[in-house]
Formats: sequence, structure tokens, C-alpha cells
Amino acid sequence: MLTDRQNKILKLIVDDYIQLAKPVGSKLICNSLKCSSATVRSEMATLEELGLLEKTHTSSGRVPSEKGYRYYVDHLMEPKKMSGEAMLNLQTVFNNSKLQLSDPIAKSLEIISELTHYTTIALGKASHDNALKQINIVPLNEEELVAIVITDKGYVEHKNMALQGVSLKEIQTTVDLINKMIVGTPMDEISKKLEFEVKPIIAKYVSQHERIYQAFYDVFKDFMDQNINIVGKNNLLNQPEFNSVDKIRDIFTKLDDKNIIDSIEEDNNNINIYIGKENHFDDDVTIIKTKYSTPYEEGTLAIIGPKRMEYDKVVALLEYIKNQIGSE
Repeated sequence: MLTDRQNKILKLIVDDYIQLAKPVGSKLICNSLKCSSATVRSEMATLEELGLLEKTHTSSGRVPSEKGYRYYVDHLMEPKKMSGEAMLNLQTVFNNSKLQLSDPIAKSLEIISELTHYTTIALGKASHDNALKQINIVPLNEEELVAIVITDKGYVEHKNMALQGVSLKEIQTTVDLINKMIVGTPMDEISKKLEFEVKPIIAKYVSQHERIYQAFYDVFKDFMDQNINIVGKNNLLNQPEFNSVDKIRDIFTKLDDKNIIDSIEEDNNNINIYIGKENHFDDDVTIIKTKYSTPYEEGTLAIIGPKRMEYDKVVALLEYIKNQIGSE
């Protein structure tokens, strides 16, 4: 643990660097703590030796190291109250009874992205407690239709299907068979039942059974897969840390890779902060994320920004949204 003065100096440096993205010199600290420049320089040198501060090549000032940010988050960060405007905007979204839960989550991400200028991500999927209640189809034209999957917990998903040259009567027959045979089946068991129980029966009643079966198999597979919603990806372009074309291209490539984004999924219910190498996504970013859960949906909320992130502000926003989701 650091001395009281060292704690104050480190907090001042982190807070100032978060706001200005410029190395912090001793003058600011002298003015704030009423210490001599010699004392401050000595303390800053100690913090650097401890690996909490780093010296840049372009300035005599210091910047927080990855270890310094971690110490700040664990020991120095103070809870920050949300602004009245932010709370009002989020309350308006969650109090809109016309929206399904997934809609407020998506709209909340947009608000957070605007407030923080970071990138926000929601990974959501039906919880394992869901069982199939019904599947319906709605024809759009002769070749396209929408399949609607409804669970016993009230979770609803829809997917467009293109089945050119297949009669609507055969598609409806398949839907009737699925509803008759596997309603009440847990969603994560449906693929197995479709393959070994439903598929042989469909073949007896439907001439183009292979195409129709595959289309409905894909519908259920997509239902259980992770739904990804990324908001504010271009916000990273405005961060001075990411002014390198190669760096931003690398991050954007990762954001476009479904497997990498899936790995952001959080198993812990707390608000968790992963700084630099801790996040296994990119060494130059921080990811703050949490798991959310409702009776019919579960997922992860994540915010990606530079290591020079307004940690207290982001944690407050995520806490609020998580509480709102839990009360729905």
C-alpha cells in the first residue's frame, strides 16, 4: 500500500490524464497538494519505480501505467453519481411499456455511447430455462416468410426465411409437426430432437423435406446463438490513443469477428473491469462488463474504451442499467 500522499498524487495524475490525455507534470500536483516541487518529483519517482507511473518520451510528465490504473480502480476510485439528464434519459427508455426488454437494452447502449464516447456491446441470448411454446410463420410473399419463435418465458425472436419454389402448404405442415412434437422442449435440446425425432417424421409428409428441415433447423440454431449489438464503434476513432491507422484497423477487425466478440461474454454478476492485457481482447483498451439475467434472457453488457477511461462514470451507468434490467 502507498502512503496517503502517494495515493493523492497517483489519483491526481490518473484523474487529470483521463480528462486531458496529456502527461502530468509536478506543477499541477504542487498547486493541488501545496508541496514543494522536490517532494513531488521524489514521490513521482517512487511511484514510477513501483510500476504505477510511466514516463513518456515526449514529455517530462508522467502517465499512469496499466498497473497504476489497476491500483486506482481497486483503491482510489470514488463512486460517481449519474447526472440528472442521463438518469432521465435511461428512465424514459425503461419506463416505455411498449418496448420489449431487448429494445431498452439496445437504446440504453446508444445513450451510454453518446454520454461516454466509448463503444458499447450487448451480447444476449435466450436463457437455458426457456422452453418452446410455439413457432409460427408469416408469409411476406411467394418466396419469403418470417418464422416467429416464442418461448414459455415470453421470449420472442423472428427470422426471415427464403424458400423459393416450396409450397406454403408444406411449410405449414412442417410447422404443425414441430409444434405437435417438441412444444415444451428446453430450447437447448431442440436441435437434437429436430435431428433424431422430427426430421424422420417430416420426411414422411413433406416432399421437399430436406430444404424445409434445414431452414427451420437454422432458425432454432440462430435463436440459441449469441445476439450481438455493437454501438458507437466509430467513437474509438476520436480517442487520441488510437490515432494509428494500423491500431484502429486491428481493433475494428476484432469488433467484426463474431468469435472474438463472443469471448467477451461475462460469467460474473458483478461490474468487472479488465484493463489492457487483462481483457484478452486488446492490450490498449479497457473493457468494463457485467452479466445480466431475466427470467427469459441472459447476456453481457460491455463498454470498450481506452485504458484512460472514466471508470467511475462507466461503472455508475452500468450499475444503473443492470438494476433496471433486474427490476423488469
